[in-house]
Amino acid sequence: MLAAIRSAAVLGIEGLAVTVEVDGAQGLPGWTMVGLPSGSVKEARERVGAALVNAGFVLPPRRWTVNLSPAGVRKDGTAFDLPIAIGVLVASGQLPAEAAEGIVFAGELGLDGSVRPIRGALPIARAARDGGARALVLPTANVPEAGLLRELRLAPAATLGALVEVLRRGRLPDAPAPTSAVLAAPDADFGEVVGQRIAKRALEIAAAGGHNLFLVGPPGAGKTMLARRLPSILPALDDDALLDVVAIHSVGGVLAAGATPSRTPPFRAPHHTISLAGLIGGGPGPRPGEVSLAHRGVLFLDELLELPRYVLDAMRQPLEDARVVLARASHAITYPARFLLVGAANPCPCGYDGDTSGRCRCSAADIARYRARLSGPLADRIDLHVRVGAVALADLGAGNAEASSASIAARVLAARDRQRVRYRDLPGVRLNADAPGRWLQAHGGLAPETRELLGTAAERLKLSARAFHRALRVARTVADLDAEATITPGALAEALMFRPSEDRDAGR
Repeated sequence: MLAAIRSAAVLGIEGLAVTVEVDGAQGLPGWTMVGLPSGSVKEARERVGAALVNAGFVLPPRRWTVNLSPAGVRKDGTAFDLPIAIGVLVASGQLPAEAAEGIVFAGELGLDGSVRPIRGALPIARAARDGGARALVLPTANVPEAGLLRELRLAPAATLGALVEVLRRGRLPDAPAPTSAVLAAPDADFGEVVGQRIAKRALEIAAAGGHNLFLVGPPGAGKTMLARRLPSILPALDDDALLDVVAIHSVGGVLAAGATPSRTPPFRAPHHTISLAGLIGGGPGPRPGEVSLAHRGVLFLDELLELPRYVLDAMRQPLEDARVVLARASHAITYPARFLLVGAANPCPCGYDGDTSGRCRCSAADIARYRARLSGPLADRIDLHVRVGAVALADLGAGNAEASSASIAARVLAARDRQRVRYRDLPGVRLNADAPGRWLQAHGGLAPETRELLGTAAERLKLSARAFHRALRVARTVADLDAEATITPGALAEALMFRPSEDRDAGR
């Protein structure tokens, strides 16, 4: 008897409908799997066989053939265990075929028959919804994630035996309550940061307009402390961004099983020894890298200049295109990568270049080689370059009251609301950092005196075309924070203050 069970595969953060065909023919007992299964899928025959027996079912000694259709697309992961087991039960007459009609199954099986969580439950749920399924049966731990799609009925499965018992009665497991994402309270507050007025202003501008930021300063100046407070002033994720973020984290295996999805923008801070595949993506699957795991959030690279230059330069295209395309011989997978880059580094190998104590003993050649690890094209894609100095001990002891994250976040949200109205007719543009430069020149409220100043500054500072437009975008964000309809000369001057020091010194 032949059984056809509905399931889904995950390609990038998208789901692909898959039909699991199971045939039990007379012949020498054994398993054959076709349809481009990966190693983890082929291992399902051992898991399924043991799970069926330990759950109290019979595994007839037949020649079992499993086909994963469409056969031309590679299948990966352990989510096909459950549909294969259901297919065996239907093909052997232990479960009526009509009990599985219109239902999509996905889940990993333990040898004891338990149904364990899988990666990519949200993309699978999307595929089930788009395919018109009447329900999706999946592991209980994956329900909070897939429950973000309210249009699809979810049926949680804890064990294979309990699931089959319910299906035999022509029913489905009880549907869970709809999932609601939460907004986690920030762990740290800007009100705790003493001094660093310019650095905090730069972080506010970065949060408001989505601009990349580079903090340079001696050890202990507070670069990491400042960067880790950035999520506390970022607005919560909207529904579309939340679905993308949860899907990427699920596929990447960083979403805790059973955890309630959070609307807090992601904050990723990998170690500076990270590999190229770890940062950009790759490996078996391939898996999303840190640039994609930080989608709609912050990617913080501490000790940025300690990363190999070829690893850093690999970010140039994701920063420009807001996506990563991982090409393989048989297919290509695209992951979103619209993130806010925050880098932090010392000014020289010893860390004390420019310090008034005179502790730095680095030669000019050493400093030049160290700073050259950040290539010109990548530096050009970073809008805000900030020198972070050490705070005087007297100021630390005084503990003066500072602006809280809540007050800064209110200004950031107001600035983003202005941008949303401005770009409502521009597809794919939400923030000033994404706005086309020529559109901003024509419609961004550039005052005549500011236009003249911008031309003069571009000539004196020898700005590239990219740097010219990035300075304009930052100036637009400064104006939005100041609730100005036009880009004033003061807003442009503040934006140019955050250009790299080499640009500012070029006109001397």
